[in-house]
Amino acid sequence: MEPTGFMMVKKELTVDRLVLVLDLVGTFVFALSGAMAAVQRRLDLFGVLVLSFAAATFGGIARDLLIGAVPPAAISNWRYLAVSLVAGIITFYWHPAINRLMNPVLIFDAAGLGLFAVAGTHKALSYGLNPVMAALLGMLTGIGGGMARDVLLTEIPVVLRAELYAVAALAGAAVVVGGNMLGLSFTMASIVGAALCFWLRFMAIRHGWQLPIARGLKQPAEETKSPYESKDDSVNIP
Repeated sequence: MEPTGFMMVKKELTVDRLVLVLDLVGTFVFALSGAMAAVQRRLDLFGVLVLSFAAATFGGIARDLLIGAVPPAAISNWRYLAVSLVAGIITFYWHPAINRLMNPVLIFDAAGLGLFAVAGTHKALSYGLNPVMAALLGMLTGIGGGMARDVLLTEIPVVLRAELYAVAALAGAAVVVGGNMLGLSFTMASIVGAALCFWLRFMAIRHGWQLPIARGLKQPAEETKSPYESKDDSVNIP
């Protein structure tokens, strides 16, 4: 093999490894958010593990099915199940410690959102999708787990009613797409994209940034709260 060909293969292996790392880290933090939401709703151990796996893998499974990457990585690779179950067990037994981390659900959710958005976008690009659809699938990868978590908890998904969520994921995905079109390093584009997504989501939570909603209707008081707020666990991000 020519040296240039060897370098191309080595680069592809490095990028694929980075995508796997991003996917697994995103799986862990999304699993924490799902497990913490389940603990706050007083589900049993099995329920906590189900929520942790659903929140961690649903977005990736939906992405893989849409691009024809079957069976989905979350099912064919044992690491995803192992990481989500470990996160669920940690949260079940040590949730008081996790609960003291500012806002457990939303902070972990924001981190997972950024990681999944950039990893999902790159995987979509690697399967030959055009930049626009790759960015949309990156967004879907980011928001899918949170939607599954909320639906299982009989809540209106955060993505449909809360502060900037899907828009933040789309912004992070757009950075990866833009970096790919400009020939920039995937590592740098991923870091910038994930950071931008996390920053937008965090600032939206802190300052209440959100898209316009229809005027003229009075919003019920109970719908203005985060689905994970309770009398004992309120959202309080300084």
